[in-house]
Amino acid sequence: MSMDVCSKTVKSIEADSHWVRKRILELSLNAGKKGAHVGGSLSVVEILCSLYSYANWDDGINRDRIILSKGHAAMALFCVLERKGRLLKSETDTFEKNGSHYYAHAKRNQEKSIEFSGGSLSLGISYAVGVALACKAKKLESKVYVVVGDGECDEGLVWESAMAASNYHLDNFTVIVDCNGIQSDGFTDNVMSSAPLSNKFKAFGFDSYDVDGHDANELLTVLQAKQLCPRAVIAHTVKGKGISSIENKPEWHHGVVTPEFYRQMVSELDE
Repeated sequence: MSMDVCSKTVKSIEADSHWVRKRILELSLNAGKKGAHVGGSLSVVEILCSLYSYANWDDGINRDRIILSKGHAAMALFCVLERKGRLLKSETDTFEKNGSHYYAHAKRNQEKSIEFSGGSLSLGISYAVGVALACKAKKLESKVYVVVGDGECDEGLVWESAMAASNYHLDNFTVIVDCNGIQSDGFTDNVMSSAPLSNKFKAFGFDSYDVDGHDANELLTVLQAKQLCPRAVIAHTVKGKGISSIENKPEWHHGVVTPEFYRQMVSELDE
């Protein structure tokens, strides 16, 4: 599959991704000893930045729906929405503070373009199937995009949802798997191997694509492709992407960022 992708758009997504990563680290630092879901938030950055650059997500009832089923990456979602002007810095600065609306898992707030309350893994994809069905019933042109984790694919509800999406011919439905190879209990292959995910989604009736989840050009190429049935994008990513000392480290599913470590991280990103 080949398709022309605007280089200006790719560069914009790359700039957004760099900004978002630094902001994720800042919020993690501000969370203090509570810590934050750093690794998975860093792995999903290009996926979310590409979606919020490509999708028509800000158009009332006709909007495309972007649903984060991978609840542990809520911090990345908040940062992307701040970058896009939907959340104020003063709002995201309250992350993990007492009384804040912004914490480890997202709380649904359509005024802020948060489509789903995350937390219980796999519920987001089933919710997304229902939204896609509702959009079709109302004859809306809306597309529905849902982001799940590869560890989340251990859940049976993921596959029940995939079966339903195929059964109802949801050509307005795309699932993107942030496939970073690590879940909260360790390496995914050691906990419950789901590879090859692409073949599994194909068996459920999806068009399925494997891409580099940190390459905006590859992500946009798939998103722009003509869609005739449910689509699965297996986005291969690196947990903790951008910070060499925490990349591919299961212990950084959730971790504490100290001031000294924060300075080292930001310095590495800027280099």
